[in-house]
Amino acid sequence: MALLVIAFLILNFGFGIDNCQSLNVINFGAVGDGRTDDSPAFSKAWTALCAATNNPTLEIPSAKAFLLSTKIDFSGPCKSKSIHIKANSTVLGNIIAPKTNTWTKCDNGCWLCFSHVAGLTVDGTGQMDGNGAAWWNKTPKECAPAVISFDNCNNLNFHGITSLNSPGNHVSVNRCKEVDISHIQLIAPKDSPNTDGIDISSSTALRISDCFFGTGDDCIAINGGSSHINITRLTCGPGHGISVGSLGKNGKNETVQWVQVENSIFNGTQNGARIKTWTDGAGFARNISFVGVQLINAENPIIIDQHYCPHQTCQPEGKTAVKISNVRFSGFEGTSATEVAIKLDCSGIVPCTGITLNNNMITSSTPGKKVKAECNNAHVSSTLTTPSVTCLIPKHIIYYSKA
Repeated sequence: MALLVIAFLILNFGFGIDNCQSLNVINFGAVGDGRTDDSPAFSKAWTALCAATNNPTLEIPSAKAFLLSTKIDFSGPCKSKSIHIKANSTVLGNIIAPKTNTWTKCDNGCWLCFSHVAGLTVDGTGQMDGNGAAWWNKTPKECAPAVISFDNCNNLNFHGITSLNSPGNHVSVNRCKEVDISHIQLIAPKDSPNTDGIDISSSTALRISDCFFGTGDDCIAINGGSSHINITRLTCGPGHGISVGSLGKNGKNETVQWVQVENSIFNGTQNGARIKTWTDGAGFARNISFVGVQLINAENPIIIDQHYCPHQTCQPEGKTAVKISNVRFSGFEGTSATEVAIKLDCSGIVPCTGITLNNNMITSSTPGKKVKAECNNAHVSSTLTTPSVTCLIPKHIIYYSKA
């Protein structure tokens, strides 16, 4: 991870907008020549920022390049509990990330690591370039750090930033409440491994809107313990679509509920709207809706996969499974790059119930070709949907659409 450029980065804390305190990393010993290790200066600046009570702002000045030779822990709790977004000033700075050989252990899950900070705002219109190509062929790939991680950060705002070529996932949101993310761009090549856009876990009340994600993995992954997630006006592609899961790996009991995705676009994605669970898990995924989705040459536009296993050797169905219920797919329109446009592959142990499809029109991206729907172990109500699909338990049925 070589170069990370942050333009307009504001970390803003306090009550009100008057008499705010401005801090500058230069005043804490940062050099910004791209060669000197500025990690200690950034840590000192954060300590001062977190101790301040008068609406402090941390500024990263223009025309500088700050080398951070290791991951930085921006840890709280901080003294100021409320945050006011200060969007009327521009802070321009360059931050250079460490080379991969400086990460000697597989325990660096993030590079810019925010934790236990209430009312944090990261706001900007610039770029972060993680230069992740050096990481993508490394083994194990799980060692590749996220560019930014938010852990236990309630009342979080993240707006306007562009992240390029992340080593691992671009953004992690873990154990957070009341999060607003908008107008960000997360971009990596379609063949870059594990470069998820946003990974969400154990978090609630997230709003993601007006974003563009083109990645090598899930544009958004909604993992266990998450609820009340609203995603609107997202353009996804390339990437693996928007995924609920995977859930239930290694027999875990995991839950996701109250997810709404609307007015979004899947363009050239490997999947569209996906729910994926392992065969031996437990828990549930319920009250999920995908509404008003545009498809442009997308593979697997609608897919429920309860036999998810990206490995050569996979476990057969066990005695338990994640229960999927009350899922709605409505207003899908556009083209599928795969023959199977709708696949509902549910568990034979705990079948899917309450699956609703209505007002969907999916055709092949290849003129003259047919698309079809497949389902297994799913209770489905389908109206005004092409390709047509009706599932009867437990019979496996395939319905073909007209060319």
